[in-house]
Amino acid sequence: MKRRLLVFLVFILGLSGVLAACSSNSEKANGKGDKPYEITWYMIGTPQKDTDKVMAKLSEYTKKKINATVKMKQIDWGDYDQKMQVIIASGETFDIAYTSGANYVLNAQKGAFVPVDKLLNTVGKDMKKAIDPAFLEGAKIDGKLYGIPSNKEVGQQEVLVFNKRLVDKYHLNIKSVHTLADLEPLLKTIKENEPDVTPIATFKPYLPFDYVLGDELPMAFPLEGDTGKVVNFFDTDIAMNTLETMHKFYKEGFIKADAATSKDPWPMEVQNWFVRKEIYQPYAELLWSRSAGYDVAVQPLSKPVTFNGSVTGAIQAISSTSKNPEKAMAFLNLLNTDPYVRNLVDKGIEGVHYKTLDDGKIEDLPARVKNYNMPTYALGNHFILKLYENDPKDKWEAFKKFNEESTPAPSLGFYFDTTPVRTEIASITNVSKEFAPALLTGSVDPKEYVPKMDKKLKEAGLDKVLAEIQKQYDAWKKKNE
Repeated sequence: MKRRLLVFLVFILGLSGVLAACSSNSEKANGKGDKPYEITWYMIGTPQKDTDKVMAKLSEYTKKKINATVKMKQIDWGDYDQKMQVIIASGETFDIAYTSGANYVLNAQKGAFVPVDKLLNTVGKDMKKAIDPAFLEGAKIDGKLYGIPSNKEVGQQEVLVFNKRLVDKYHLNIKSVHTLADLEPLLKTIKENEPDVTPIATFKPYLPFDYVLGDELPMAFPLEGDTGKVVNFFDTDIAMNTLETMHKFYKEGFIKADAATSKDPWPMEVQNWFVRKEIYQPYAELLWSRSAGYDVAVQPLSKPVTFNGSVTGAIQAISSTSKNPEKAMAFLNLLNTDPYVRNLVDKGIEGVHYKTLDDGKIEDLPARVKNYNMPTYALGNHFILKLYENDPKDKWEAFKKFNEESTPAPSLGFYFDTTPVRTEIASITNVSKEFAPALLTGSVDPKEYVPKMDKKLKEAGLDKVLAEIQKQYDAWKKKNE
């Protein structure tokens, strides 16, 4: 009897120790009983004049909440990926960084980011309840999550975006456009009547594929037909027909002559284009119109599909060099659950960068447009953002419906390990850089150039790469059935 009592007491003491440790960690992350900490946060986007001012205001709040201040370091769009690779390779100490797509996968696989599953279940448990499970599951690599995805539209829907002024001026029926070829009569009208407007703002055409390593490398799973077999998408009938249409448009002058090499970003606020291709979210036309300063109209090209790229399109990852991952997670938890924090980081300071209207909606002030224009999509949970004056009241309900209707892509959750074929991938990438931009912008005849590309791809080892992708995919599929 005494022996049993002793065992029981030892068990109780051990359990209380574990609970005390868990409680201590949670309390430390939330600012109780620990030293103040400065969170260094790398963000994509053009550096803004008022960022430090907003971070100071944010830090007043986070100091009280989690005993931490926040310093955001912004890196411009075109430089971000390259500079972050240098920062990561150097071993620089920082806490949080925006990442996405292939960069998220590669950096996670090489140990640059902290696996956050345990932290999400403790410090981030409120955030875990708020984020659509499709993001948290789809962004896992080999069963582990390495960052917190932005909780927004989970699916990817490609749409054509039109300058509505020109649509209305020439009474064009954009609802009749369901394929790329359907654009031709509209483009002819613009070409003949608007000499200062380029009919097509350079884009790569929509093709129904789930790309393994980006939409310029040839390896992809079809979204229709045999969706479990990886192919060279350039060799499919649908790709050839689409590329021929693009080449026809190019010859007719609907596409800029230097489309294959031009770095022109086609800013939406400059009205020198008629149609462009974008990724949609519910009521995106209102967002784009507000950003552009004039009305645009939208016509879908595809139904929403949940790809790896859409669940990893905007992630905040915790660096493996962080001196306090728990504190970084506590801040991300606030960013995704606390409306004050989310709106302050996104919209700026109330009364300075925006004002609240009588109905609770908001309106930007000139200081936000000039000094604090942040990339909303990249900054966390959208569902706690304030609505703008022209936002429909059901905006976030529409997002939830959009997410429910999005279908999973064939390889959602499958991340190809390139290690066994790294040399071949490098060679294939060089071939793709030579041919893909010209083919995808219509700049060359696909009947002539696709066979040339195929010959070089074969020499580069494409067959070996396709076989390796198929092998890994089949093993992944079997394991996840």
